[in-house]
Amino acid sequence: MVDWIISFMSQYGYLSIFLLIILENVFPPIPSEIILPFSGFMTTYTYLNVAGMVGYATIGSVVGAVILYGLGHLLDVQRLERLVSRFGRYLMLDVSDVKRADKWFKRRGYKAVFFCRMVPLVRSLISIPAGMSGMRFDAFLLYTTGGTLIWNTLLVSVGSLLGESWGKIADYLAVYSHISYIVLGAGAAIALYWLIKK
Repeated sequence: MVDWIISFMSQYGYLSIFLLIILENVFPPIPSEIILPFSGFMTTYTYLNVAGMVGYATIGSVVGAVILYGLGHLLDVQRLERLVSRFGRYLMLDVSDVKRADKWFKRRGYKAVFFCRMVPLVRSLISIPAGMSGMRFDAFLLYTTGGTLIWNTLLVSVGSLLGESWGKIADYLAVYSHISYIVLGAGAAIALYWLIKK
C-alpha cells in the first residue's frame, strides 16, 4: 500500500494529498503518518510547496471528518439508545451508559475533538460521537480544523526538513501510534472490566 500511495502522490501532487487524506479519515488504516511526511519531502524536489501541501491536506481532512460527523448525526443518541435497549444486554450496556457517555461528550467534546485530531486512529473516529451528540457544526469545524492544522503542519514540515530521510519520521510516528494503541487498548480493557464487574 505504501508504494501505491507514494506513486499516486508523485503523479497527482496536490490533488492526490487531498483525496488520500479524505480516504485516510474515512478509512483509518490508510496512514497519514506516511502521506504527510512524504508530501513534505515532495516539496524539496517538485513545484509543490509546504503551504499548499498543508492546505490541501487540511481541507481533505476536514471533508473526511464532516463525512463521519454526518454518519454520527444519522445515528443520533436517541437511535443508539433504542439499539442499546434492544441489544445492549449482549454487550453489557444499558441506556444509562449511553446517556452518561453523551453527557460526558457534551461537557468535554470540544477539547476531545481538538486533541484527538492529533492521535492516530482516534483522529478520524472522534467525528462520529461529535455528530451523534449533536455538537454544533460550526464549533465542530473550528476545533477539527485547528487540531488538524497543527498535525498536518508538523508532519509536512518535518518531512520537508528531513528531505530524503523523510521515512525516519514515519518510524518515530509508528512508535507513537503503537503507544497510542496500547493506551487505547488499556482504556478499553479497564472499561470492559468495570462493565463486567458492574
